[in-house]
Amino acid sequence: MCGRYALFRWTAELTAVPGFPADQQPHWNLLPATRVPMLRETAAGQRVDLARWGLTPAWLTDLSRTPAHARLETVAQQPMFREAFSKRRCLLPANGFFEWRGVRKRPYWLSVAEPLLYFAAIWEAYPAGDAEYLSVAMLTREAGAQRRPIVLAAAEQQAWLAADTSSAALLQLLQDARPALFERALAGIVNDPRVDGPECLTPA
Repeated sequence: MCGRYALFRWTAELTAVPGFPADQQPHWNLLPATRVPMLRETAAGQRVDLARWGLTPAWLTDLSRTPAHARLETVAQQPMFREAFSKRRCLLPANGFFEWRGVRKRPYWLSVAEPLLYFAAIWEAYPAGDAEYLSVAMLTREAGAQRRPIVLAAAEQQAWLAADTSSAALLQLLQDARPALFERALAGIVNDPRVDGPECLTPA
């Protein structure tokens, strides 16, 4: 399962979207519970907001249980996710993500040919007094596909964000999304969650 990803470089197109933080810093090792940029559709058009990676519905009372991932097989039915899946879909921009494999859990870097990739995700707002905090969960594939994040191509991104896409069409879209991923084995530097620099991508 993808527990880490990186966003250290972005496009002029993304920075032009309203809300993109002017002081956005590059990150090579983003973890759950950190604040990450999400791209969503609003009545005024697309915008970028920072959201905590770990879904926090307004009804949640145990804030120690905020899932960073939602599984493709159950996202449309589980109470934690189904309303967000129906009404609050978004995208997480990234340059790539990390995956650990083998007995010794060697890290691998996975990316696409384009400068950015976009993960399918869902979001929630959590009211706290006069403030409202945003949170997000990344969608992942079935267990047989190593619970990888679901990466959407441009046409799929549009359908994912569109309010009128049916649940059946959304689930089919998620199942069909199979972009070509490029990978390389890494040294173990990224294993340390405290490290957040270019050295995370040091080849093995």
